[in-house]
Amino acid sequence: MNIGGHTIGVCSWSLHPKGMSDLVNQVKDAGLSHVQLGLAGLSPISDRGELDKLKRAGISITGGMLGFQGEDYSTIAKIRETGGFVPDADWASRRSITEQAAKLGKELGVPHISAHVGFVPPRGQGNYNVVRDRIREVADLFKSHNLSLLMETGQEKAEELLEFLHDLQRDNVFINFDPANMILYGAGEPIAAIRTLGKFIRHVHVKDAKGSSKPGVEWGEEVPFGTGQVNPKAFLNALHGVGYTGPLCIEREAGNQRLVDVKFAVESLRKAAQ
Repeated sequence: MNIGGHTIGVCSWSLHPKGMSDLVNQVKDAGLSHVQLGLAGLSPISDRGELDKLKRAGISITGGMLGFQGEDYSTIAKIRETGGFVPDADWASRRSITEQAAKLGKELGVPHISAHVGFVPPRGQGNYNVVRDRIREVADLFKSHNLSLLMETGQEKAEELLEFLHDLQRDNVFINFDPANMILYGAGEPIAAIRTLGKFIRHVHVKDAKGSSKPGVEWGEEVPFGTGQVNPKAFLNALHGVGYTGPLCIEREAGNQRLVDVKFAVESLRKAAQ
C-alpha cells in the first residue's frame, strides 16, 4: 500500500501476534504488505523457519526493532532507569542481544534496526561519555553487519538529540521518528522536531497521543492515530518538507483493539494525503 508517496506498514509487536502465521493474517487483514519486525524482545520469531512464512505471504520488512526484557515503562522515571543501553548492570547482556539481532538483521537484508537507546544525559553531565561510547560501540557493531542504527525519538528534545548525533561521529546512526513519543515523554512538539531532525530521519512511526498535565514527569496518553495532537496532514507535509520519502509504519501500543486502530490509522493517513 502506498499513500502520499510512502509505503505503509505496521509494527509487528503492535498486533500482539501469537506467531508468524497470526502476524501474516493480521497484516493482510489490514490491507498491508509491509512490517517493521521485532528482532529481539518484541518478536514473534520462534525459529528461522518462521521467517519463510513472511516471504511466502509476500510481506516485506521495512526494518528491524530491538527491545529488552527488564525495560520498565510503568513510569517515565522507571524507563529512565531501565531503558536501553544506559543501565550498567544490563550493558553486557544487552550488547550480546544486540549482536544477535544484528546478525539476524544482516541475514534478512534489512537496512537498519531501530532502538530506544535509553535516556542520554545532558552533555557533560553524569554518565554522558559512557552512554555515548556504548552507542558508538553499537553503531560500529551494526556497521560490521552493513546496518544502520536508528535511535527512536521521544526521550530527548529534538535539539538535544541532534547535538548528540553530531557528537557520536558515526555515519550510520540516524533517526526512527515517532511523533507520539515526543508528546508522551513531554519532549516537544513533533512537527517542529521533524524540521529539526530532517536529514537524519530514515524510518517513521505513525502514532498519536495527548500530552499530560505534567510533561516529562507523567506519561501522556497514546490514542488512535488521527484523534490526538499529531495533525495527520501537518505530519505528512512536514515529512515532505524535509524530503522524507521512506516508509510509514503504524505503531499502536495501547488499547485492546489494535487491528481496528491500525485500520483507522490507514484511513487517517489516506484522508490527510488527499
